[in-house]
Amino acid sequence: QVRLVESGGGLVQDGGSLRLSCAASGRSITPYAMGWFRQAPGKNREFVASTSRTGSSTYYADSVKGRFTISKDNVNNTGSLQMNSLRPEDTAVYYCAVGPSGPTLATPRGVNFWGQGTQVTVSS
Repeated sequence: QVRLVESGGGLVQDGGSLRLSCAASGRSITPYAMGWFRQAPGKNREFVASTSRTGSSTYYADSVKGRFTISKDNVNNTGSLQMNSLRPEDTAVYYCAVGPSGPTLATPRGVNFWGQGTQVTVSS
C-alpha cells in the first residue's frame, strides 16, 4: 500500500504559479510511475501529467504542455508538479497518483494508488 499526500494548493491569480508536492509513505515509489490528475466541479477526472519510474520520461496533456512540469524524486519518495502561467480553467482539485508506467497513467484506470487531492483555484 502506498499512501500519497498532496500539498501546495491554494488561491492564485491568473498568470501566477503554484508548486504542488506529493509525499509518499508505506512503500517506495521507485517501482512506480507517478502522475497528476485534476477534477473540476461537474467534470470527469482528467489526466494532467505523468512521469516514468525513473523520471526520465514525461507526458503532458495538451492543455498544460509548456506551462506545467512534473518531477519525481525516488530518493526522497516524493513528487511535484510546478504550474506556471496558470489560467482560470486550471481551477480544480489536483490528485497525485502512482501506477505501473507513465503511459498507463494517461487514464484513471491506470492508477494503483491515489492521494486525497488538493484544491487549486485561479482567479481572473
